[in-house]
Amino acid sequence: MYVYNKKNVIGIGGFKDYFTIWFFNGVFLKDEKKKLINAQEDKTKSLRQWRFTSKGEVNEKDVLEYIAEAIENEKQGKIIKPAKKEAIVSELLENEMTKNPALAEAFQKFSAYKKYEFLEYIESAKQEKTKLARIEKVIPMILANIGLNDKYR
Repeated sequence: MYVYNKKNVIGIGGFKDYFTIWFFNGVFLKDEKKKLINAQEDKTKSLRQWRFTSKGEVNEKDVLEYIAEAIENEKQGKIIKPAKKEAIVSELLENEMTKNPALAEAFQKFSAYKKYEFLEYIESAKQEKTKLARIEKVIPMILANIGLNDKYR
């Protein structure tokens, strides 16, 4: 990694079939020579990479131009802010909390992030019976103030 003011600007990586220069905010580069690719369309927002299959493909002047532009973009503070995750509502969990005020009170004590983890875990199930089984699993955790993924932290 190569950084400017504690911000990642470029990285270099080698793989079986190619080596690459990553531009962490490459989306802002002009890319007049059409060298940059997005390795994961629809997933990668700002990272772009320039791939090489041989040392002979590396044009030092061109690479340095891209790096200079990347540093200038960093100086200007150009970044893509991460998108906010959409709130998840679980009617089944809401029903449980209506029946059990202690559960509702315990749930409210969690941070927004931990609440989101519980809700995502429940609502990612496709079948209602699976959602209900997951609710039964998390109720004791919520009452004991244990986050869904606390054992991994």
